[in-house]
Amino acid sequence: MSHLRTALDLAAHGVPVLPLRAGKVPFGNCRTCAKNACGGRPNMKTPGPCQCPGVCHAWAAATTDPNVLNSPQWAIAWRRAAAVAYHPGGAGVTVVDLDNAAAIAWARATLPTTRTVPTTRGEHWIYQGTMQSVNAVRSGIDIKSLTAYARWLGTGNGSMASLPDAVRSLALRQPSTTHRAPQAASAPLRGQGGVCPHRTPAFLDRGIAMAERQITGAREAIHSTVYRTFLAVLSTHGRCGCLTDTHVARLFTAAQAKGETPRHCTDAWTNALTTLGL
Repeated sequence: MSHLRTALDLAAHGVPVLPLRAGKVPFGNCRTCAKNACGGRPNMKTPGPCQCPGVCHAWAAATTDPNVLNSPQWAIAWRRAAAVAYHPGGAGVTVVDLDNAAAIAWARATLPTTRTVPTTRGEHWIYQGTMQSVNAVRSGIDIKSLTAYARWLGTGNGSMASLPDAVRSLALRQPSTTHRAPQAASAPLRGQGGVCPHRTPAFLDRGIAMAERQITGAREAIHSTVYRTFLAVLSTHGRCGCLTDTHVARLFTAAQAKGETPRHCTDAWTNALTTLGL
C-alpha cells in the first residue's frame, strides 16, 4: 500500500490527497452519487468527501483526514490505485502543467523561476497562491489550482515563488485550441467600458448565487445551461474586474455538481470570454 503511505504523509503536511486509477483519472462516484444524483458534496467550495463515505466527486474528494484515507470505503480504491493525486488549490498552490519541450522553453523565457517537478512529458511549475483552473491556456499548458487535481510526482527542485500576474493573465486569454460555443446562447452586454456598476458587494453576491441556482436547477441541456449562465455572469461582471477566483470557483463547482467535467467547465468559460471579447 505504498500509495496510501504517500497519501498519509502528504496529508500530515496539509496537502489534500486522493487516489487515481489507471489512466491518471479519479475513481468514479459511488452508486449513491452516480451522475451526481446526490447533488454533489454540499457547496463543494473546499476539498473533502460528500456525505457518502466513498471516493467521490474527483478533486473535491481530496482530503487530509487520516480517518477518511484509512477508511474501509477508501481501502478498495487504494488497492486499485495507480497513483496519488493532490488538490493544488486546497494546498494553497497553483500548478502550471507544461506538457512538452516547447511549453517548457516558453515558461523559462516568460515566467519567474519557481519549484519544478519533472513529469512524464514535461514539467510542473508550482507557485504559492491559488487561481481558477484552466486547460489549454497555451499549446501544451494547463493551469491546475482551485478546481483540479494534479498527480503527485515528488517534491521537485527549487524554491517556490509567489503566483505571478503572468500566470493569472493566462486564464483570460483564448486557448491555443478553439472550441465552438453552444448555439442559441446570448446575454445582453452590461457594465461596458470597465466601469463597475455595483454599488455594494451584495449585488455581485446575489448575482453569483442566482447563477448557482440556475445551474443547480437545470434538469436538461446542462452543457448549454452552464454556458449561458457563464455568459450572463461575464456580460454583467466580466469587464469591471469585480469577479474573483472564489466567484469563478463557485460557478465551476455548481456545474461539476451537475455532472460537468472540469474540462467542460473550462471550455464553457473560455467560450464565453471569447464571445464577449474578454
